[in-house]
Amino acid sequence: MKFDDYLKKTGEVGYVVRSLQSLAYVEGLPGAKSSELIIFEDGNMGRVIGLYEEEVEILLLTAEVVGVGTKTVRVGGRLEVGVGEALLGKSIDPLVRDYLTGNPIKTQQNRPNDITPMGISGRVNITKPFETGVSWVDLIVPLGRGQRELVIGDRKIGKTDFLLQVMLTAAKRGEICVYAAIAKNKQDVKEAQEFIADNDITKNTILVVTTASSPAGLIFLAPYTAMTIAEYFRDGGKDVLLILDDMTAHAKYYREIMLLAKHFPGRSSYPGDIFYVQSRLLERAGNFSKGSITALPVAELIMSDMSGYIQTNLMAITDGHILFDTDYYNEGRRPAINPFLSVSRVGHQTQSVLMRDVSREATSFLVKLSEVRQYMHFGAELSESTRRILALGEQVMIFFEQTPQSSIPLPINVVMFAGIWAGLWKDKKPSDLKTHLANLVTLYQSDKNFFQLVEELVSGKKTLSELVNAIKQNSEKLMEHKQ
Repeated sequence: MKFDDYLKKTGEVGYVVRSLQSLAYVEGLPGAKSSELIIFEDGNMGRVIGLYEEEVEILLLTAEVVGVGTKTVRVGGRLEVGVGEALLGKSIDPLVRDYLTGNPIKTQQNRPNDITPMGISGRVNITKPFETGVSWVDLIVPLGRGQRELVIGDRKIGKTDFLLQVMLTAAKRGEICVYAAIAKNKQDVKEAQEFIADNDITKNTILVVTTASSPAGLIFLAPYTAMTIAEYFRDGGKDVLLILDDMTAHAKYYREIMLLAKHFPGRSSYPGDIFYVQSRLLERAGNFSKGSITALPVAELIMSDMSGYIQTNLMAITDGHILFDTDYYNEGRRPAINPFLSVSRVGHQTQSVLMRDVSREATSFLVKLSEVRQYMHFGAELSESTRRILALGEQVMIFFEQTPQSSIPLPINVVMFAGIWAGLWKDKKPSDLKTHLANLVTLYQSDKNFFQLVEELVSGKKTLSELVNAIKQNSEKLMEHKQ
């Protein structure tokens, strides 16, 4: 429908009386409602964000300046975006137009961009694990399918690489992955597109893209569009991975809009409803009777300060957080995840009995290793037991090292950890061990006999000690397989 069609439908026409960057103020729309879509006579769109006695406050969804005197008309409903299978493999903007050309993409149906989250009656308990392919997470900070887990850390210390790893694992498993790039650099967007193409997961991924040069209105809408697309596939019975990168940028642009609108500022000049805005969005994720949406929102820290307003808000909204530590990154750890300050409030309930025991033993050992390393700073002489802990700790840390392009299935992950625990490769040099572990992963994915052996070793085991004993008994079989 065009401008004249909407005018006939609603019978109300307004005129722009003031225009201020991403905002326009219109007189003459007495029936306007909050969040309603507005069309300008030049074809541009806006969204109602404020209702006053004489004026309607509109957030512009365009970079173009709307001139004073421009006619406007109500659409009669909220903003809707196109959703459907046609979006798979595409990079789009929040209005579902091609990211590069700006051309609209034809889709099966339209859905409201902002809705009330589904109530508890449509939700089910989170009972299935969500495998990320990243050893630190799968063994120490496990996730459940339908969980909302915050990824938090300073700039440029590997958060995006981690998210792409998780997306690679989920897409290869057949899940739909929706990645919302919120006010990102164009180079970062290009690298994400190249990663998806190089790993042949295009058919299962959708990128919702806004860059730092995008209009503030579109940046604000980006996570809403991504969530709406995820809900479409969820309602089709799919499990969906939703990445919101990042929500601190989303909050900053919302703050910019509200300050321009002269809304009363609160802490750190953010609007008072920022918690409501972001919690209402993230509450739409979860595990439902039809499918699930596993959400990984991202928050950026400044100088590793975790007490920021938006960061603590997001921690309160989500079911845990994965912290990327700058000190770990500078030490050369990849990924630079801090296992002691990372939390998963839901993931442990989805683990098998074996995985819970492995997680418990691994966490306990990492705490002991940290204490021993601190003790060494005092220059104390090392006992034999301390030397054994340090030697095992060196191999465990090598095991947890992982390149951004690798994705490790959970069964071989557990077997490799148990193999180190059993001392299977205690005589190997660090460089040789790293190569050997990488070869075992490749072997698991390519050799049917080795795959079967690993599955048999894991099957039926309830504790790490049981698995270690089984690996010792089958050590010759494990060793005879060569890459």
